[in-house]
Amino acid sequence: MAADSLGASGATSDAAEPRSGSYWREATARFERASTWRAGLDLTTSVVPYVALLTLMYMTHDVSIWLTLALAIPTAGFLLRTFIVFHDCAHGSFLPSRRGNLWVGRIAGLLVFQPFANWRHNHAVHHGSSGDLDRRGTGDVETLTVAEYMARPWKSRLAYRMFRSPAVMLGIGPVWSLMIGPRIWSRRMRPRQRHSIWLTNVALALLVGATIWVVGPGAWLLVQMPVAILAGVAGVFLFYVQHQFEDAYWETGERWSYADAALKGSSYMKMPKILQFFTGNIGLHHVHHLSAKIPNYNLQRAHDEIPLFADVPVLGFGEAIHSLRLKLIDPGGGRLLTWREARQLAAGSSATESVALS
Repeated sequence: MAADSLGASGATSDAAEPRSGSYWREATARFERASTWRAGLDLTTSVVPYVALLTLMYMTHDVSIWLTLALAIPTAGFLLRTFIVFHDCAHGSFLPSRRGNLWVGRIAGLLVFQPFANWRHNHAVHHGSSGDLDRRGTGDVETLTVAEYMARPWKSRLAYRMFRSPAVMLGIGPVWSLMIGPRIWSRRMRPRQRHSIWLTNVALALLVGATIWVVGPGAWLLVQMPVAILAGVAGVFLFYVQHQFEDAYWETGERWSYADAALKGSSYMKMPKILQFFTGNIGLHHVHHLSAKIPNYNLQRAHDEIPLFADVPVLGFGEAIHSLRLKLIDPGGGRLLTWREARQLAAGSSATESVALS
């Protein structure tokens, strides 16, 4: 199999592969067929309006700053939808052609500030290890168990608390995850990942530099930053809550199951149709995690027609907001805890140990 080919979960072959049976494969197979015309429609309703609205924002910034900022809202929506195109290309599910997915993904990657090959690798690891306590840390949100958190020195605990706070996660997080973090590489990365970052950085420097040369740095900041921040906040929020709800699946070692992680550890976040459109059906996260080969435009139909999805975790907006309060894993109870619940659990464990020692 070629180095860039796709594994059973739509992940690249050099990433973690599912470690359980594929009893669900027959049920999902007919929804995994990518469509060129349907992908074209997605591009027409994502990349095209995003670029058009971004151009309109540059044209209006001298007329009215408020009009420009108002246009940032729908522009951010189409940027988020463009990210879903990029995301599907990374899974090789957007177009029938492998080469088509590669090149559309690379071009969309420039629009969403992401190096395609590096992001594809990290996201594939996330799909192959989601919900596995033994394989956390790549392509996901850092989540500690109560015991791990309590065992850390106070400076490390403080850093974790700050990282998990909504102010940091939804304030600094979007700018970091969209514009800063993807620019950084390390020697531990595979050559293909580093090359992806370097080439994307050079291409973005040329693209952004040319734009600033034409419109000026002030106009670029006024137009691009509000759009990126709005889209980034929505993206970070969605990615966070869809694996961080109270009863999300967490298992360790041989007890971990790829299918159970998808069906019990990935939520179905119900949204109004307009938000489902702009988020590219990513709220149907349970379907996507069971089979990443299903393109975004087939997710709703797969959910409606496959009986496996009748009893998956469902999140409304209220439950999603509540998920922001959940911070630590309780492996014994099989749930995520708030800070208060974690303190109570730790205090109860200490009291039990004291009784046992007396």
